[in-house]
Amino acid sequence: MCVCARARCCSSDFCFTLRCLSAFVDTEENVWPWQCQRCSGCLADHGMAEAHSAVAFSFSITHEGWDVNFDREVLHLVWQSGIRSWKKRLARFKNNIKNGIYPAPLQSLWAIVAILAAVHFAKYGIIHTSVHIVLMLLPASTLLWELVACTLLGLIVWLAIIYSIRYLLKILLMYKGWMYEQRGKGRVISRCTMIWFLFVKILSGGSKPLLYSYQGSLPRLPLPSLKDTMSRYLRGVRPLLSEEDYSRMHKLASEFERGIGAKLQRYLVLKSWWATNYVSDWWEEYVYLRGRSPLVVNSNFYGIDAILINPVRTQAARAATVISICLQFRRLIERQELEPILIQGLVPLCSWQYERVFNTTRVPGMETDRIVHHTDSKHIVVYHKGRYFKVFIYFRGRILRSCEIQMQLEQILSDESLPAKGEEKLAALTAGERTAWAAVRREFFFKGLNRQSLDAIEKAAFVVALDDFPYEFDEHDPSKLDHYGQILLHGKGYDRWFDKSFTLCIGSNGRIGFNAEHSWADAAVMSHVWEYIIMEEETSLIGYGEDGRTKGTPEFTPPAPIRLQWNLLPPCIAAIDLSYQVALSLLNDVDLRVYMHSAYGKGFMKECRISPDAFIQMALQLAYYRDAGRFSLTYEASMTRLFREGRTETVRPCTIESVTWVRAMLGNVASVEERVRLLQIACNVHQVAYQDAMCGKGIDRHLFCLYVVSKYLEVDSPFLKEVLSEPWRLSTSQTPHGQTPKLDLKKYPRCISAGGGFGPVADDGYGVSYIIAGEDLIFFHITSKRSSPETDSSRFAVHIQQALSDIKSLFLEWRQLQQRQKNQKQ
Repeated sequence: MCVCARARCCSSDFCFTLRCLSAFVDTEENVWPWQCQRCSGCLADHGMAEAHSAVAFSFSITHEGWDVNFDREVLHLVWQSGIRSWKKRLARFKNNIKNGIYPAPLQSLWAIVAILAAVHFAKYGIIHTSVHIVLMLLPASTLLWELVACTLLGLIVWLAIIYSIRYLLKILLMYKGWMYEQRGKGRVISRCTMIWFLFVKILSGGSKPLLYSYQGSLPRLPLPSLKDTMSRYLRGVRPLLSEEDYSRMHKLASEFERGIGAKLQRYLVLKSWWATNYVSDWWEEYVYLRGRSPLVVNSNFYGIDAILINPVRTQAARAATVISICLQFRRLIERQELEPILIQGLVPLCSWQYERVFNTTRVPGMETDRIVHHTDSKHIVVYHKGRYFKVFIYFRGRILRSCEIQMQLEQILSDESLPAKGEEKLAALTAGERTAWAAVRREFFFKGLNRQSLDAIEKAAFVVALDDFPYEFDEHDPSKLDHYGQILLHGKGYDRWFDKSFTLCIGSNGRIGFNAEHSWADAAVMSHVWEYIIMEEETSLIGYGEDGRTKGTPEFTPPAPIRLQWNLLPPCIAAIDLSYQVALSLLNDVDLRVYMHSAYGKGFMKECRISPDAFIQMALQLAYYRDAGRFSLTYEASMTRLFREGRTETVRPCTIESVTWVRAMLGNVASVEERVRLLQIACNVHQVAYQDAMCGKGIDRHLFCLYVVSKYLEVDSPFLKEVLSEPWRLSTSQTPHGQTPKLDLKKYPRCISAGGGFGPVADDGYGVSYIIAGEDLIFFHITSKRSSPETDSSRFAVHIQQALSDIKSLFLEWRQLQQRQKNQKQ
């Protein structure tokens, strides 16, 4: 006897319902969310409405016979869900066909068949003979079967043409000479590159590509020769080592190249032939998923709102709009309607990372984590004041509109219930040590109520954090922007679900940001999402009314948010608190400074005819030397998405040429002309190194893969061990923008994100992320550790400001000298 889902006492019946099956299962105490007890209100805590909607069918046996009950509304929802699922499967199947035959449109098949049929019936040449050969394999020689033979032959010819075009396009995309061509006004493109551009344009076809249309045509990442990598590595470390240390390293490198390195390279050659990308799977597993240290600060990164504008100060309205735009972006990915990024409008970048933007979480393991991606999710999870709510985003066969989502969020904001014991800091588990989180997850979240609630979070499209404090920005008070960055990088250590692909953060004043997990994709992908959100909100018709609410009228009352329930036992609460202490020690040690440089930006750098990225990297070298009194190994991330499944490669900005220029800037011997000349040389060398990295000629990913092979073979290499243990005391990354076609800084000059940042890589080093936000604006996100006596983020920001000012003064003085020399000649 039990209480069924309709809260009806069935004292004389055997009631079998979906929820009441727990009565017949031997479970631990307080595990099931809806325990079936004799004549008790077992559904009271979980909500009567949810219990009712979850049961579509039930039956019971009475002395009168069978008693069958079913809920037509729920069955209708089940039917609609199945229809939607099959529509998605058919759409994916259709898109896979389109991607498989790209760049040819499907209509071209019928054109080929029609041409072959016309030639056949005209009894002309080899076509007529080929059709008769095919006809011999068919049951009869009637007109109908002749048409079938023409169709089959047309299909064969059509596929042969398509795959020939695709293979030829793949060969053409292997050419990377265009990367090294001059850029800017007055550039001269080589004849070889011009011909290459023409052929790529022709073979790319006239049909609009889908998101993954180019995947089959992208070349594989090339494996550099061992000799080239050794040569580049030794040149890269030369300015950092004394004569004695360099001689020792040169000897180690030579022994490695002639000895075990050749064997390791052969295994890597085999992998490069067999695997789609010889780096990406090992990079994801060994750099990210096997890492046992906390994600917060060490791995996750953040992004900030377009701080120069604030469209609305109503938290629920802004959150609803941004959630709605995120769901639009998800739909573009699902339908593959998102335009693939094409460099110079022609050369495609790999799009495979977009698949895991939504419905993705990183699940902890004892030795290694794993990335779990769900093909679909019908809800998001919202965190507010220590409580978690499951919010449905589909109703009556469509995605909810922003005005309807706002109604749901307002219900959450007005909910005054208190968090359950241990619930408020639950997410600290995702911020602590990975092995500890895996053990706690296995022990306390493996089944029952906790498992169901955890599933709701991990299977959500993404997580939203509605904070109860504002995100502030004031050009005259830099500390507010610093605090803004800290809120997004680590929050309180327990108010972001750090395992989720990303957590959307909304301040009480309507400003937004995100915290993203790093293993599933690189920052460029998340910055594309963020750029789309900002521009779509600015340019779309969604907007806000004068009352601060989203525009539009709800068509119905959306499903109410469901409060997730937890049963956190004292040992689990103790584990949560332990993880929180670990996270607290990390976040308290972070020294973050967000420096907004408004003296000049990309415009002046272009006038100097220098790559903006190289310009900033040289400024960072000068700033770091002034700060630390020495040069250090410097990391700059570049992409390898010109190749299939490419992720990142390392550029080493600290070069012989950059060191020579920095010394010239700090000395009193070199003239202005000499300093400018040395800067131009250093920037050109850096630019070529960046292009090499993008073209698969990098150093560090090759050395990393050689190291992985050596570990598999259980072979020790003193050279690789030393190379992989070198600390990156200056780790840098540029946040890209301009990935969305809608971005028009001339029309919307203030509508650009302030970028984002990440934690320091070395205990005694700096993490610097920067975004060239416009012609006259650059944001630098600088992090270091307070516990290190050698670093200070605010001090380093001052050095960056001084370095940028010195370079500008240098060029202005050089121009004046050139003008005076020109006047003297006249």
